[in-house]
Amino acid sequence: MKAALRNAALARRDGLPPDARIAGSARIAETVMAIDALAEAAIVGAFWPIRSEVDPRPLARLLFARGQRVALPKVTPDGLVFREWREGEALVAGRFGLSEPHDDLPSLDPTALIVPLAAYDRRGHRIGYGRGYYDQAIERLSRNGPVLTIGVAFSVQAVEHVPAESHDQPLDHLITEAGPVPLIRA
Repeated sequence: MKAALRNAALARRDGLPPDARIAGSARIAETVMAIDALAEAAIVGAFWPIRSEVDPRPLARLLFARGQRVALPKVTPDGLVFREWREGEALVAGRFGLSEPHDDLPSLDPTALIVPLAAYDRRGHRIGYGRGYYDQAIERLSRNGPVLTIGVAFSVQAVEHVPAESHDQPLDHLITEAGPVPLIRA
């Protein structure tokens, strides 16, 4: 069921014109920056976009301008490891077509995460790309204290109901180009 929901949401996202994705990503960045709790995070975990994802690079530039550090994930056999990235630094090719920070950079534990996703529902549940990397990272980082999680997506990625499993971590915030999604907590 998750695979069918994922594929349908990704097809809708892929169908968005490139200029709509660019404009939507800029609106999402501005809305995310208005989340008060995000301003308190010294290190924000972001990601490098693939395919038709929301582009978080405009958000990263705003975070840098505000004096916050940005860390990008690297896929390892043990899960995601976040390494600091500075604007303009070259990335290396990683698994699954990802662009990742160099291995020689120190790992960091962000206290806020900008989370990519394939589909979402109004309960704050998300469908990722099927490997569970972000759920594992959120669980691991939460051992150090609360981690603010902000999902970013285009509104066409909404689904009625994400079949959540026990390991799935609901998001604290969900932002689309239309603004914050009002989350329903059970």
